Amino acid sequence: MLSPNDSPTQILLVEGPDDKHVISHICREAGYIQNFFIQDKGGIDKLLDSIGAEIMAPGRKVVGVVADANSQPMDRWQSLVGRFSKENISIPRQPDSQGTILIGPPRIGIWLMPDNSQFGELEHFVAEMIPDADPVWPRSQQYIDDIPKSEREFTEQKIMRAKVHSWLATRKEPGFLGQAI
Repeated sequence: MLSPNDSPTQILLVEGPDDKHVISHICREAGYIQNFFIQDKGGIDKLLDSIGAEIMAPGRKVVGVVADANSQPMDRWQSLVGRFSKENISIPRQPDSQGTILIGPPRIGIWLMPDNSQFGELEHFVAEMIPDADPVWPRSQQYIDDIPKSEREFTEQKIMRAKVHSWLATRKEPGFLGQAI
């Protein structure tokens, strides 16, 4: 795997460490040789702020962006449209359902978690990979649903995150989201 010191020609910008971990595991499980660097930007604001510098990096051939749609996918998309427009790069008014690809240079790819159209985040994407026959998944969901709203430490927007992490806690080796892959 590449490091930022290698001045990679191909980079994938993600919001946080869970995104990085999940994507690395997906590549590994799919048998894909990861010839790009995944950069955890420490949140959406820092990711957006870094786009210009990453696009302009010497030798940069490919820049990918993975961001959570959260509760308002079009609002998130518009924030990306605005940021890319500052670099004189026009991206479509709506995300492509298969992933938005712009022929560069550099070539640019953009994906909104979980599926480029619906609200959600990384955990919604991961939840879709949990096997339907998994006997613990319904119990993990029910566990979270049974916590009275007045006692929850998480917001309604983060309920899927709580459910997925509850499910992960039941694994033989509880750990990062990527281990769910």
